[in-house]
Amino acid sequence: MRQIVLDTETTGLEPGLGHRVIEIGCVELQNRRHTGRTFHCFLNPEREVDEGALAVHGISRAALGDQPLFGAIAQELLDFVGGAELVIHNAAFDVAFLDAELARLPGETRQMAQVCRVLDTLALARELHPGQRNSLDALCKRYDVDNSRRELHGALLDARILADVYLAMTGGQSALALLDSEPDARSADGSPAVRAPVRGAEIVHVVCADDAELTAHEAMLALIDKASGGRCVWLAAEAARAAAEPHLHVA
Repeated sequence: MRQIVLDTETTGLEPGLGHRVIEIGCVELQNRRHTGRTFHCFLNPEREVDEGALAVHGISRAALGDQPLFGAIAQELLDFVGGAELVIHNAAFDVAFLDAELARLPGETRQMAQVCRVLDTLALARELHPGQRNSLDALCKRYDVDNSRRELHGALLDARILADVYLAMTGGQSALALLDSEPDARSADGSPAVRAPVRGAEIVHVVCADDAELTAHEAMLALIDKASGGRCVWLAAEAARAAAEPHLHVA
């Protein structure tokens, strides 16, 4: 699955009052892994930056005078995000600004929802952690994501941070890999991994996990359960099976 983690910086808070986008940052994830591909640009807003917004991101109107207008990068942006799922913190804010920018362009009006799906990580965080602070900084602290460089908001930096927060918040599995994807995969003791030869549907050899692998497995499940707010499907299935079959015990 292809996902684009996106953030914007703006001249103010209300696109309906003529405020504009001044920076866009995007980070690409493919199957929950960073691909290294990004999209980043500063934009000339053709208007002043509100003092409140300037205090947040530190980007002045004077610094944007030589930057392109939104229309000059619009198609490149749409091509980059097209067909992906956008991952945005407080998505309504960024999408409203981007839709307003698209509406200013000549021709048929386009909206972000026409080219990609949107996942709001703020709504997800509120579902996982009701009644708690769910700002990006608060989530960084909760999930132990490094945000030490975030003295001021910046679209690309915030998109990178949000990508790490999102991966941790939805399971912490960004570093997991199937053995089949590693040509020289090895077992816990360092020996080459053994795959069971299969004849039709018949398993002719079973390789059981050793104690070290079982311990590592349990530790990973505990990590996933903590990061997902108690939503580890594997643990839930094991608990349900134990409740349904209380007479069974594992030796």
